[in-house]
Amino acid sequence: MARVFWIRHGPTHAKTMVGWSDLPADLSDAAQLQRLEAALPKRAAVISSDLSRAVTTADAITGNRTRLPHCPDLREIHFGAWELQRFEAVADQDHIRSFWENPGDIRPPGGESWNDVTTRVDRAVAQLVNDHPDRDIVAVAHFGVILTQVQKALKIGAFEAFSHRIENLSLTELNWNGTEWQAREINQIL
Repeated sequence: MARVFWIRHGPTHAKTMVGWSDLPADLSDAAQLQRLEAALPKRAAVISSDLSRAVTTADAITGNRTRLPHCPDLREIHFGAWELQRFEAVADQDHIRSFWENPGDIRPPGGESWNDVTTRVDRAVAQLVNDHPDRDIVAVAHFGVILTQVQKALKIGAFEAFSHRIENLSLTELNWNGTEWQAREINQIL
């Protein structure tokens, strides 16, 4: 059985939609990082998205574990023209409401749909499991990325997946039994 321990990066404190913008993480809560590092399997391999908030979080919790190269496919949703805007500041309110209320094929201008993100992340996870069979993986990524995998493990729709909280520096453990993903922990704060 493969286990993936999803960690959401440290907080950016941004109050806007942050997708591919490379904002730094606040990693000042050393005690929480230490608890998180201690809870992870010692022989796991650690991977992160290539955005600095994920990279630095991964570096802070890697310890003596094997560090894999950064993976661009583990990036957050690409919000395109909505990047770094507040929800209410987006001019086309019908469009942005549809994006969040009916996740699927609706895209922000110049960005990705929920289905685009899910396809991208699924491909990366399948490659990870294939390249590291029966090895625990610690994957430091983003809210949307983790929710794509929670959706798959719980066998729920995208809108239902959005009802799950994924806090910064939380742990979500998903297990692959060879035929399907199963959720063990979602949004555990240590």
